[in-house]
Amino acid sequence: MKFVFFMLPALPASEREREALRPIGHKTEKWQQMLTEVRELAKMADDYGFEAICFPEHHLHTEGMEQGGPHSLYLDVAHHTKNIKVGPVGYVLPSHNPVKLAIETAWLDQMTKGRTVVGFARGYQERWFNAMTQLLPVQTATSDASERDKLNRELFEEVYRILKLAWKEESFSYEGTFYSFPYPPGGTNWPAGDYTRRFGADGEIGDDGLLHKISVVPKPYQKPHPKLFQAFSMSENTIRWTAREGITPVILTSIPEDYRKMVEAYQDEAGQHGRDLALGENTGVLRSVHIGRNKDEAMRQAQRGVSGVGWENFWGHHGFYEVFRKAGETGPVPQTVERMEESHYLYAGDVGHVTEKMHELWENGSPEYFVWWSDQGFLPFNEVRRNLQLFGEKIMPQFPG
Repeated sequence: MKFVFFMLPALPASEREREALRPIGHKTEKWQQMLTEVRELAKMADDYGFEAICFPEHHLHTEGMEQGGPHSLYLDVAHHTKNIKVGPVGYVLPSHNPVKLAIETAWLDQMTKGRTVVGFARGYQERWFNAMTQLLPVQTATSDASERDKLNRELFEEVYRILKLAWKEESFSYEGTFYSFPYPPGGTNWPAGDYTRRFGADGEIGDDGLLHKISVVPKPYQKPHPKLFQAFSMSENTIRWTAREGITPVILTSIPEDYRKMVEAYQDEAGQHGRDLALGENTGVLRSVHIGRNKDEAMRQAQRGVSGVGWENFWGHHGFYEVFRKAGETGPVPQTVERMEESHYLYAGDVGHVTEKMHELWENGSPEYFVWWSDQGFLPFNEVRRNLQLFGEKIMPQFPG
């Protein structure tokens, strides 16, 4: 099993402090405190042998909850570590120009000599997504098969296809629903055509002297591109799409029988497309971990952290509690850490209990990647460090990989 440390990151504060400093997102001293914490945790994760440290992409969070996304953050973390890979899980593809994103990710991969990963997401937060995609006829994903949701997925997949073309060695042209490259299509004026024909990539300049293809530079350090992840998967359709594409889904679904169906679907779909995988191979899970002297202490910690105040006050409003719905259950899903623990998403207890829960996960689905959603910014830093220390020293060595 390979381990990924996932941070938002968040500006460190209690709920009371967030209210007193409102809006905390404007406070430089809190940004500096956050960056110091992120760097120290990244160094610890690197020392303990984590495969990667990852962040989501979100913006405009004046509340201080999620500040992940910029390439400068990944470069800074890479600068302060030695071996661990860094990257997003994941970029909200419909909000990005694909050629620009291909260039930026390749730069990062070159500058870190291959210490990067790249994750993808469709986007669910209207506040920043709609501000950045206002010139495109698309809104956030709703996962309800509506026309709006279908359009979001269509743009997501088009950006993904262009990224794959852009990372290849060959020059390319593309005409799709949303993007054309080169632009405008049909041949673009390029006064330096003779120079490009002599020194540039094959195929860029046509016989008519116009630009008919483009070639993104640099290419990634890793060939053909960095490791690809999908965040955070809850539907079988998404799982099967990632299996066809060779992408690693980070599965949020946690109820054991539902999770098992997801990894079986991935294995089945991969097999249908010529990839013979063991159960769980090339899949990941997202889980929260809290380690205390006993279960009660760990659950109280969880209530104060991301799983408690974070979900209750923020992510729960976006419908994520539905992943914890039990078979046959009707009505609202209880929005509590107790339900998360019952659903096997939250591992809370002493070292022995958490280790036992991870063994149960391995026996049920054998995920290749375990992504731990850290409480950085929500719990006091000494508690976050202690959890990481116990996990790295006591639990990880029992799951070599």
